[in-house]
Amino acid sequence: MRAVSVEDIKEGDVLARSLVNDDHIVMISEGTVLKKAHITRLNYLNIPVVYIKDEYELSKNFQAASAVFNKSNAFVKDYNAVVTVAKEIFTDMEQEKDKKSAAAHAVVSNAVTPLAKSSGVIDHLFDMSHVDDDIYQHSLRVSILSGVIAKWMQYDPIRQRDIMLAGFFHDAGKTALPRRILDKRIDKLQGDDLLEYQSHTEEGYKILSNMPDIAEGVKRAAREHHERMDGTGFPSGLKGSEIHIYSSIVALADFYDNTTTEREGYKKQTPFDAFSYITEHIYTTLDPTVCVPFLNHMKDAFLGSRVTLNNGINGKVAAFPGDFAALPIISTENHEIINLNKEPDIKIMEYNPKE
Repeated sequence: MRAVSVEDIKEGDVLARSLVNDDHIVMISEGTVLKKAHITRLNYLNIPVVYIKDEYELSKNFQAASAVFNKSNAFVKDYNAVVTVAKEIFTDMEQEKDKKSAAAHAVVSNAVTPLAKSSGVIDHLFDMSHVDDDIYQHSLRVSILSGVIAKWMQYDPIRQRDIMLAGFFHDAGKTALPRRILDKRIDKLQGDDLLEYQSHTEEGYKILSNMPDIAEGVKRAAREHHERMDGTGFPSGLKGSEIHIYSSIVALADFYDNTTTEREGYKKQTPFDAFSYITEHIYTTLDPTVCVPFLNHMKDAFLGSRVTLNNGINGKVAAFPGDFAALPIISTENHEIINLNKEPDIKIMEYNPKE
């Protein structure tokens, strides 16, 4: 990579490092192909220098060499192979619904199911530090995560596939939204913009209602994945058992992916940040029948993972106390043991999958 002053950037240059502001918010993500609008934005923000990928980094030789050392390469290769098909399914959702339904069923059965069952799937998803925030990419990741949760909840293979399909189609209604809504931060939406955004749940249900061979639970997940157990969600303010279990599973997968994936305008957080939110809301907005098995199994997935604490100390996740809501016990490089449940001022700032 090479450092380049903003004045010397050319359209088509590829950003080698994400630009992060003082609040740890990603402004422009690594891997972005810079356009005129990006360059104008950099000038406006008074950013003097950025890092650009050099010719070797963009060459096939570099990509091939990098692949040799990428432990999750097989997963990423299989994931990327599905992305193209997913994009085609989400393009013009209202057209050829019978073909799109059949394609989605095939994707879930032949591609998403193996990905959800692959060893280290949670680490692989987190390790994909830069992923485009397209509807189809997010939906694919939610589909995989929903399948993992369904497996942990010991559903039979048929219901697992339906739940993965629910995750895949949960944001189908967003394809009906204008770009100006999709490009805005959700937490900044107000008035008519907020109502238009919230309409994607009903739009998704309508789209899926006209597709053949789509189970009712899959359709309801599109409409209900923003409903909350205490009735504070949308579009209908459903409570408790009024919400379909598929919707609750997809809602948790959706939240986890949004929290732990790098997106422009949002800080990529660690799984432990997600855990803290889940445990705080497990008996209010979230469904405990989904959250408890999720938390218990996720802890097994993170044993041995490397972490950096906010005091600068590096270590590994050594164990978890018996309480499902508990934070991990860290074994540091200095052979000290830190129980984060007893040290409220010490937090995990960075998480790295197992070596």
